[in-house]
Amino acid sequence: MNSELSFSEACERNKASILEALLQVFPSRGRALEIGSGTGQHVVYFAPHFPRLSWQPTEQKENLQPLEARIRQEGGRQVLPPIQLDVRQAWPDHLYDAVFSSNTAHIMAWPEVCRMFAGVGARLRPAGTFCLYGPFNEEGRFTAQSNADFDKDLRQRDPNMGLRDVEALVSLAADHGMELHKQVKLPANNQLLVFIAGRDLNK
Repeated sequence: MNSELSFSEACERNKASILEALLQVFPSRGRALEIGSGTGQHVVYFAPHFPRLSWQPTEQKENLQPLEARIRQEGGRQVLPPIQLDVRQAWPDHLYDAVFSSNTAHIMAWPEVCRMFAGVGARLRPAGTFCLYGPFNEEGRFTAQSNADFDKDLRQRDPNMGLRDVEALVSLAADHGMELHKQVKLPANNQLLVFIAGRDLNK
């Protein structure tokens, strides 16, 4: 580990379990978009395991520089230079075969979560995969006390933050042509929600 690079303990702990799940559902080739790449630890770890998939890391403007530093040093040939992405603003002018985002839904305000799903729905190719990782509620309830404590801490920091209900996300995905394909339970009371694009909105 390069001590000069930004580092997330949480990313280091969860990257192997997320990768194991992604290997079961992500396409083997094409172009993938990561929303909110953070320190870049996920993308540089995942990319070598998908040799025919190019990865586009993104971050908001104020967080872009540390991400750029890691990609320069550890990115490898499949990781594209990071670009700025704020889900409330203009999105990259590309279509993607896959989209991944980790621990973003609970730090975004709900209108921003809606904008994220709208953007993914507009940029994901038919039959493309959207994987959203994080802690989620089910049927309006916390799945563990640690998640309840985490939610309380988030809302004390910002009332617009908080854990999202799986059912609300599934409904939101349906509004943008995506269906829940798989719900993977992962360590530390986290989940990977796997959505597939291409549902007929006129059904």
